[in-house]
Amino acid sequence: MITSVFKKSTPLNFSLVVILMLVFFFLFQIRELAWTNSVILILQRVGLLCVLLGTVFLSSFISKRNGLSRDSTYTAFFCLLFLIFFPDLFNNPNLILANFFVLMAIRRLVSLQTLKETKEKLFDASLWIFIAALFQFWSILYILLVFISVIFHVSRDYRNWIIPFIAFFAVSILFVLSSLIFDINSIAFLQENSKIDFDVDYFTNNYQNAAFSIYITVALFFVISIFSTLSSRPLVLLSSYKKVIASFFIGVLVFVFSANKSNELLVFTFAPLAILATAHIEIAQPKLKEEIVMFVLLACSLFAFFSQL
Repeated sequence: MITSVFKKSTPLNFSLVVILMLVFFFLFQIRELAWTNSVILILQRVGLLCVLLGTVFLSSFISKRNGLSRDSTYTAFFCLLFLIFFPDLFNNPNLILANFFVLMAIRRLVSLQTLKETKEKLFDASLWIFIAALFQFWSILYILLVFISVIFHVSRDYRNWIIPFIAFFAVSILFVLSSLIFDINSIAFLQENSKIDFDVDYFTNNYQNAAFSIYITVALFFVISIFSTLSSRPLVLLSSYKKVIASFFIGVLVFVFSANKSNELLVFTFAPLAILATAHIEIAQPKLKEEIVMFVLLACSLFAFFSQL
């Protein structure tokens, strides 16, 4: 039944995803209502909600536009379910914005398979990644995906290897200018945000630990599934799938490297994993298996969300 609802891409299906996002977002926000006394805080919450919705629909756009999924709403729905795994993310604007900018970069890199406007796409992707790094430093690791994309598609032109450095120079200039205008100690900012910490001992309660464990199990299931079926995917889409897989593992590296760890840092893996989950659901298999996967994932997401409220 669940698969039947999201099997097609219709305005009604996307409206359902929007309504669900609104419900979960406000269920989390109404735990404390102090923010309702400030117009600035209200606008901030509305802005974060809009970016979260943009994240969900951008994930779906990347998947459908590049032929990684059929004309369905699965990717948007999966992305929503992964977002509610760790509801504290809803109050973390830096991670929400950094993830959105990384997705903008992934959108450009996955579309490189058309071999049109390659240099513009490489520059745009690099620019978005370096902007994302200003909000969450270790998202800079996604620059690896730019070079992976160059290797897959346009490695023979040496100029393509230089483009990310040009984008880095451009963002650096903007960062220095902003630091001077707003009186920010740029050196201290970089030192504070570029710290590395490999410890995973940040859990404050058993529910956070449980949500983390369940999410890792779900992620392993879909990653193993895509690896086992990768050889049967259309040859023209292999490089795109490999880039999505690479973006998932880079997201894991961002989590591993980051100091001040929290479950929300896994946000960088949500969109790639949603695309991989869609690929799993849409392979030929008994409908009962599809329903079981969807039901179990929905149950896990709801448990993780409500247990952490």
